[in-house]
Amino acid sequence: MANAHAPDTSHYYVPHDSAWPIRGSVALFALMLGAISYFNDWAGGWSFAPGVVLLAYMFFGWFSTVIGENQHGIYNDQVDRSFRMGMMWFIFSEVMFFAAFFGALFYARTLSVPWLAGQGVKVFTNFLLWPKFEGAWPTNGPAHVGGHADSTFETIAAIGLPAINTAILLTSGLTITIAHHALRAGKRGTLTVFLALTFLLGFTFVGLQAHEYGEAYKDLGLKLSTGIYGSTFFMLTGFHGLHVTVGAIMLLVIWLRVLRGHFTPKKHFAFEAVAWYWHFVDVVWLGLFIFVYWL
Repeated sequence: MANAHAPDTSHYYVPHDSAWPIRGSVALFALMLGAISYFNDWAGGWSFAPGVVLLAYMFFGWFSTVIGENQHGIYNDQVDRSFRMGMMWFIFSEVMFFAAFFGALFYARTLSVPWLAGQGVKVFTNFLLWPKFEGAWPTNGPAHVGGHADSTFETIAAIGLPAINTAILLTSGLTITIAHHALRAGKRGTLTVFLALTFLLGFTFVGLQAHEYGEAYKDLGLKLSTGIYGSTFFMLTGFHGLHVTVGAIMLLVIWLRVLRGHFTPKKHFAFEAVAWYWHFVDVVWLGLFIFVYWL
């Protein structure tokens, strides 16, 4: 750990030597080796285990170090600003990540499907390539000519689990906002209760989404391989579910820190960073609910 004395706020903080970055590199390398082994049928799903364990060890150890340094007052105001800018850029990168998938959905639905159905230069698309293709959405793609009319799958209705999950996630956005105001007001009891409600709602969302996926595969015939609709549906909702899972775990960690007396009404950036991330997850889900389930 670096110098534990109060920092000089007039100088930029220089981190001490750390082994965690190289450990993280080893963990990612092991994870990629596991993925290569699995996708080439060299090994089963257990091939991911070493990388996952090493990655969890890295995250736990590295964040424990950072939390310890923060609690000892090592970081100055410049570090706090760096943390905030880092989180802002991270969320911006996540916005671009989801924008790419929403863009793929828009391109397929608004441009590609009508073009394959005959809009534009028909002689090269509908007449020669896919003469029976219908420009309907959702579609299982030109590989199974006919579009929605001859599809072998059903879509998930917006009024059902998706609507319930929307209510759950919007409620969690409210509970974390109440928890944030409670923290700034010094009301630790309210903070503890509403923060716990937030991560419980998050895990409930993930559980219901897992149930929805099971229903889609078994009863509706909707899979990742079900044409462009299936691939965009599962890529968008699946990556969002992963983000909710990560966010709920972060909220749980923050809650445990609250129980240990961490954070003050003026010093609580870790809480704010997770709250920003959670609100981002809420906004992305609203887009998903409207453009994937509703329209």
